Amino acid sequence: MTEMMQQLKKIGIIPVVVLNDVKDALPLGECLMKGGLPCAEVTFRTAAAEESIRQMAKAYPDMIIGAGTVLTTEQADRAIDAGAKFVVSPGFNPKVTEYVLKKGVPMTPGVCTPTEIEAAMSLGLDVLKFFPAEPSGGLKMIKAVAAAYVNLQFMPTGGINANNVRDYLAYDKIVACGGSWMVNGGLVKEGKFDEILALVKEASAIVKEIRG
Repeated sequence: MTEMMQQLKKIGIIPVVVLNDVKDALPLGECLMKGGLPCAEVTFRTAAAEESIRQMAKAYPDMIIGAGTVLTTEQADRAIDAGAKFVVSPGFNPKVTEYVLKKGVPMTPGVCTPTEIEAAMSLGLDVLKFFPAEPSGGLKMIKAVAAAYVNLQFMPTGGINANNVRDYLAYDKIVACGGSWMVNGGLVKEGKFDEILALVKEASAIVKEIRG
């Protein structure tokens, strides 16, 4: 794994962030930094994503900020130019994945079948997003494919929450889990950053409980 992936493994949980308003980026970033999860996967599902990444990257240079739901090379360029340190996609698109890797930026495409896993491995990847995790068989499925692909590590996302994340974190093939429960969109919209901070601290405590 790269040095950055090692850092993400220590953090354990990657908050998957959907921002509809750029004004929420910095308060949310502050919650993540103070709460013990100094990273974020800001999804390109909204028009605010690019500028949110730019502002967070500038304000919190020690934070590992990535771009999620990147579906095109154009989105990849915008994300990287804004300061994204890694790129994530929900599926495996060879064109986008190769494009990002050639730019020297870590890319974690989503997979959920052995065929997709082998296609991603053919590009030299050894850390893959497993998505959607829970609907696709969850930890049981990850353990099944990991037995065949012994050099792979996974970053599962989708359906992971405070109730099941401990099981994922306890498995040594998991780099980190993506989750959105601690950065709930409703709380962000209502500006309840004190509640978000509390949830972030709880999530960080779970990582320490399981991984020390």
